[in-house]
Amino acid sequence: MADFPRSLLEFQRRFPDAAACAAWLTAQRWPDRFVCPACGSGRAWALATKAWTFECAACHRQTSVTAGTVLHGSKLPLTVWFWAAYLMATHSNGISALQLQQQLGLGSYKSAWLLCAKLRRAMVAPGRAPLAGLVEVDETEIPCRAQDDPPTGGGGRSSQGKLLIAGAAEVQDGRPGRIRLAALEDFSAKSLHGFVAADLAPGATAKTDGWSGYPGAPGVHHEPHVIGPMAAHVVLPWVHRVFANLKTWALGVYHGLRRPHLQAYLDEFVFRFNRRRTRHAAFRTLLGIGLTLKPATYNMLIAPEPRA
Repeated sequence: MADFPRSLLEFQRRFPDAAACAAWLTAQRWPDRFVCPACGSGRAWALATKAWTFECAACHRQTSVTAGTVLHGSKLPLTVWFWAAYLMATHSNGISALQLQQQLGLGSYKSAWLLCAKLRRAMVAPGRAPLAGLVEVDETEIPCRAQDDPPTGGGGRSSQGKLLIAGAAEVQDGRPGRIRLAALEDFSAKSLHGFVAADLAPGATAKTDGWSGYPGAPGVHHEPHVIGPMAAHVVLPWVHRVFANLKTWALGVYHGLRRPHLQAYLDEFVFRFNRRRTRHAAFRTLLGIGLTLKPATYNMLIAPEPRA
């Protein structure tokens, strides 16, 4: 059997209970043998009195299979975590916290939101490779939505009532490859140069619409195409298709995005887009990254993201 289920029925057979989930986590976290996070010893035994917990033979520290990971301290069953990860990773449009609460029978919206927020953190792989080769780069804005307000926004490049976003799409054999999206404070050269430096590899060619904020970006070749009266999607077709899909997704799944956690939602869209051809394998990737992350509390997750 592949290391990831390819259908809901296969998922149910593969992970019917918490024991199956814990066994998978153990194999992913310690593929060769258990390694104590305190002393590095490889000798331990499983405790009969504590579920999915090992005691180090050298220092006697007890470590559960979820300790120090994105699942750390959660009171939700492992089966709920696995179902949530599978649904978030494999649904082409994702799933909202409200839908997740209803489908998994969670007791409160807060629990569902916290579960989604923790998994969303695992959608950015540490040390991921920047975009390379020919990369279309552009910027866009989407209406900003307050708590229960309809989306609003002004005109032009003003940030009033709008969320400002930079996007980049690799072009491989005339088709889109990987993408990146980032929330911006403004469309100034400082902001755009920071985006290019963070997400494009040295030596990449940045193909833009000629906006004055791009020239001088360090480490990349700039290929401006001044648009004039021409439609922007003619010059930069793939990044504009990404923007169109992003806006449709934001309204369809979340009924508009809000400023405090914008980057987390952009990361979710990027994760799913970059794995659009391997959605079922993305389930393994999502939980695999989650095992490498430090725990985050509810108060940490509800804190507004720093502005770029």
